[in-house]
Amino acid sequence: MDLAVKLIVFLPLLAAAIAGLFCRVIGDRPAQVVTSAALLIAAALSIFVFVRIGFGPEDGKQMVVKLFDWIGSGTLEVAWSLRVDTLTAVMLIVVTGVSSMVHIYSIGYMAEDPSIPRFMSYLSLFTFFMLMLVTADNLVQLFFGWEGVGLASYLLIGFWFDRPSANAAAMKAFIVNRVGDFGFALGIAAVWLLSGSVGFHEVFAKAPEMAQMRIHFLGMDLPALETACILLFIGAMGKSAQLGLHTWLPDAMEGPTPVSALIHAATMVTAGVFMVCRLSPLFELSPVASQVVTLIGAATAFFAATIGLTQFDIKRVVAYSTCSQLGYMFFAAGVGGYSAAMFHLMTHAFFKALLFLGSGSVINCLHHEQDMRKMGGVKEKAPQTFYLMWIGTLALSGIGVPFILGHGIGFAGFYSKDSILEAAYGAGTQVGMIAYWLGIIAAFMTAFYSTRLMFMTFYGKYRGDHHTWDHAHESPAVMLIPLYVLGLGALAAGFVAYPWFVGESWEHFWGHSIAVKATEMIVHSMHHVPEWSAVLPLVMGIAGIALSYLYYIAMPDLPAKTVATFSGLHRFFFNKWYFDELYDAIFVRPALALGRVLWKGGDGAVIDGLGPDGIAARSRELAGVLSRFQSGYLYHYAFAMLVGVAAAVTYFSWLR
Repeated sequence: MDLAVKLIVFLPLLAAAIAGLFCRVIGDRPAQVVTSAALLIAAALSIFVFVRIGFGPEDGKQMVVKLFDWIGSGTLEVAWSLRVDTLTAVMLIVVTGVSSMVHIYSIGYMAEDPSIPRFMSYLSLFTFFMLMLVTADNLVQLFFGWEGVGLASYLLIGFWFDRPSANAAAMKAFIVNRVGDFGFALGIAAVWLLSGSVGFHEVFAKAPEMAQMRIHFLGMDLPALETACILLFIGAMGKSAQLGLHTWLPDAMEGPTPVSALIHAATMVTAGVFMVCRLSPLFELSPVASQVVTLIGAATAFFAATIGLTQFDIKRVVAYSTCSQLGYMFFAAGVGGYSAAMFHLMTHAFFKALLFLGSGSVINCLHHEQDMRKMGGVKEKAPQTFYLMWIGTLALSGIGVPFILGHGIGFAGFYSKDSILEAAYGAGTQVGMIAYWLGIIAAFMTAFYSTRLMFMTFYGKYRGDHHTWDHAHESPAVMLIPLYVLGLGALAAGFVAYPWFVGESWEHFWGHSIAVKATEMIVHSMHHVPEWSAVLPLVMGIAGIALSYLYYIAMPDLPAKTVATFSGLHRFFFNKWYFDELYDAIFVRPALALGRVLWKGGDGAVIDGLGPDGIAARSRELAGVLSRFQSGYLYHYAFAMLVGVAAAVTYFSWLR
């Protein structure tokens, strides 16, 4: 078991090193084979670990594999250990499963790229850092993985570094995440000051004591644990693109499509949700922080859905869908439904990776066209992609048939999204009800814009360049096989996993990997909500699909009329609520102006002017004066000597 865990974590690192360092020796195909094989082995071992941990005996629900002592400084002692419990096991399945499919898919998608080994190396390096994050046994190790995925995402988003837009997007993602990570680092420091430790076991044991502590800061008397949890959540907001720190997410679509699937479906953006669930013993004792998590998550779910209604770039529509679904996960965790949040994280990984890779298949079919206004009728050229993307769309829309076989029959999102909304309603709090109704509205919009993507892309007549249409074709098998695997997950993951995550077997399955008391209360209340509140998400999903059909199939002139009628609102949503413009006015331009003042007035005028540039200029001036005495005339030199003798005599006379 120990060996399996070590192989899961370090095989991707080994593969990344081989592909990255020996790319010129081994070539493209071996780099693809090594990295893909390493991830497939890691995925198979993850299934083994998942079964052993999730369904094993109570005394085997958690294990810690110590590798070595890492940091020893005063009272701070940090060991490098791999912590594996049910929460970790779920993330291992998600990360290695999706990453292995992305690796295989990339063999076909990146076939014509000149830097294949570098790309495969970056993918595997990203996966290693994500695995380090989810297996961390302490906050410092978690922060190492956290920053590692940030670095790897910078490399992947900016992979096509010859494109200015890709470079700008990579920098934006890196800088925005640094804002959140600053809060995360402060939160870690606060936890260490309060508990005297960064290890999860020790911190959780002292959580009740920490809940009684206070912090005095700038004349304010603050609850210590609440403050620490809010700071930790700020880190999650950046990594998981929550409202306020979300602006990097759509720009990150400048990276290759496999990158979008890996980063935005199952791995980096879900790190914040995982972190909140990992620290659930702290958050369940911090009601104010939990309310902040709930409200931010609900607002993000609604906000991102409104933007998804108006976008035309096929990848950006799916990206805003990711942002919205992450909001669902956070407000589930905020009301105490940690198991429901992780349930949606798992199912979302399958159908969102399917949608991203399916979008990549469409882009590949149409020779890198991403504007849905220039698509149409693509099902004729790519029928397999068409059917598979419908599976992902219906899973995202939460379509199913309730009240059959206990918890109904449907696509994966039908179970997990409904569980989240039932948890919010069952919480019985004001913020829970706010989250529930915002989630209901977002469910309607999600179904609308998801099927809008399908109708604009696959139905009707082709609206683009006819030369492109003549050469359009279905993707190769190496790209379709991962879609079928993910499609199977989007079909069956919800039905199979429902009893384990939020059903009758949840307590044995989760053990003590998440906060038991909060989860028990929410899971119990979920199963006792009114039937109408449980069915309403499905009704809204069907209504959204029906309205989308009306707009884009039955009456295709309606979208233009609606835009003309509500032009201001459409412009507001299309321009992403003007967050980028707002941040540009508040932060970017003042920072550039300040930088220009410090550069010209500070560095140029003061430091260089009085320093090296000034000294050099004075030296040149003095040299110019002295050079006038080097005339070549003998009487000039005699005169200079007389002046020197006179000066020397005067000096010595003055000394006496």
